[in-house]
Amino acid sequence: MPAPLPATAERVDRLEASIDRFVASVGIEFNKLYKSQQRTEAQMREFKDEMREFKDEMREFKDEMLGFKAESIAERREMNRKWGDLANKLGTMVEDLVYPSLPRILRETLGREFDSIQARVRLRLPDGRVREFDAFAIAPDVAALNSTKATLRSADVDRLIDEIAAFREFLPARAHLPVVGILATLSVDDSVLNYAERLGFLVLAVGDQVMEVKNRPGFEPRFW
Repeated sequence: MPAPLPATAERVDRLEASIDRFVASVGIEFNKLYKSQQRTEAQMREFKDEMREFKDEMREFKDEMLGFKAESIAERREMNRKWGDLANKLGTMVEDLVYPSLPRILRETLGREFDSIQARVRLRLPDGRVREFDAFAIAPDVAALNSTKATLRSADVDRLIDEIAAFREFLPARAHLPVVGILATLSVDDSVLNYAERLGFLVLAVGDQVMEVKNRPGFEPRFW
């Protein structure tokens, strides 16, 4: 076989050199790409770790806030309860706890603004009999009568029926109005609450808003 011509040999050498440079260049770029990919993966791993730490911190913060909220509610309830105990010892539970809460409670439960709300009212009949009512409220179409007890018992629930009758006797000008009975106390036992609800009475006790309604959702008071 004849030897390649010198010009052909030079072209082959140049081609081989070009191929070598191309391979080297591809290798360099591949190495750069590989290192860049490694850096990207490392950055992504670092970002994921940071996000995981951030989520853990947010979860801890949320748990702390929930704990703080629960603690605040418990402290407020305890403060209201202690205030209720003190007011009861001083004989001012009606004035300090029940009476200030009645406008809000009557508005929320009966949907009415009452013209007159009075506490510790002593009424006298012409025959000399005297009766004191803890609190009552008067609207054009309904009256509300409150009986407040430090400890509410079933017997107190029964007595409110008699108080409603006495209220009509001692306030004859309002005797034609239907009456909503309200029992207020520091705290109420479930059995007493159930009994009061069966008779249609609203039940109030110390809560987050000083005095709050303890009847179950959907409860409708009875108009006596």
